[in-house]
Amino acid sequence: METLWFIIVAFMLTMYVILDGFDLGAGIIHLLVGKTETQRRIILNAIGPVWDGNEVWILAASGTLYFAFPLVYASSFSGFYLPLIIVLWLLILRGLGIEFRHQVHHALWKRFWDSVFSFASILLAIFFGAALGNVVRGVPLNKEGYFFEPLWTTFTVVPESGILDWFTVIMGLVAFFTLTVHGANFVALKTEGEVQTRSRSIAGKSWWGVLITSIAALIVTSYIRPEVWLNFSRYPWGYVFPLLGLLGLAGMKFNNGRGRDTLAFLSSTTFIAGMLASTAFCLYPTLLPASTDPSYSLTIHNTAAQAYGLSVGLVWWIVGMILAAGYFVYVYRAFRGKVILPADDTGY
Repeated sequence: METLWFIIVAFMLTMYVILDGFDLGAGIIHLLVGKTETQRRIILNAIGPVWDGNEVWILAASGTLYFAFPLVYASSFSGFYLPLIIVLWLLILRGLGIEFRHQVHHALWKRFWDSVFSFASILLAIFFGAALGNVVRGVPLNKEGYFFEPLWTTFTVVPESGILDWFTVIMGLVAFFTLTVHGANFVALKTEGEVQTRSRSIAGKSWWGVLITSIAALIVTSYIRPEVWLNFSRYPWGYVFPLLGLLGLAGMKFNNGRGRDTLAFLSSTTFIAGMLASTAFCLYPTLLPASTDPSYSLTIHNTAAQAYGLSVGLVWWIVGMILAAGYFVYVYRAFRGKVILPADDTGY
């Protein structure tokens, strides 16, 4: 049962990155692609009907983590207190940037909130990547299973590292370029004309950033935590996950160069799913590794809730996922197709 809930938590976090990831990517490229007010409104209209629903996945993932592995939730939310507050403010600012820009009809006002939206999206992508880097690298857990990290210490990978060091910054850059490509593919899929052309161009150029930073991340991960690859020797079937990521990476470049926006977007989705699944596979059964003493690490075995609660919770999780799937299918079908600005100048 603990393994099943480990898979569920990994699945929900992956869904968040895939769905809200293209919203973040649209924010990253917002000012680069949208050169005019009309073009910027087109980008916002592309994500407008779904962006707030996509964000719910991170809340659902956090709730699932709290239910299934309460000690991990308590430890990580206290230890990562500072970056979580920063992320919370960035999420608020991103929402304000979308909602406030059309409240006052003045060019300076709109330009300010467009910049806030883009800046918050950039920092969120980097912080989420750095958060993943902290999980891979390990955190300074004590024997009670708790820790606290400042924003940075020496900026080197040591047992008492801060949130940011050279390794987590590399992981942040991987996330930045990946979500840039993902968002650009989505905007190209939903638009036409100059916005589509610029989005394809940014996706093609950013792909090289994904490739370079991903290779760098693999090399440095092998250097600082070579033991993360042990599960591949124990369970060779796990190679299907990085293979899926490689297929997605190749598909992004191949389809982007041929203007196949739907396939390019599906390829970036596949890449994200493959890479996150590979990370989860490498970490299993550990949820939060300790950089201080491996025996302090939080695993699915020493942090899981009681078996009865997990069994009952599984029933309600399935019910909730059926309702959520129905909602998302309806919303995405209702707003499928290219973005068309309303004639009455309403909306985003």
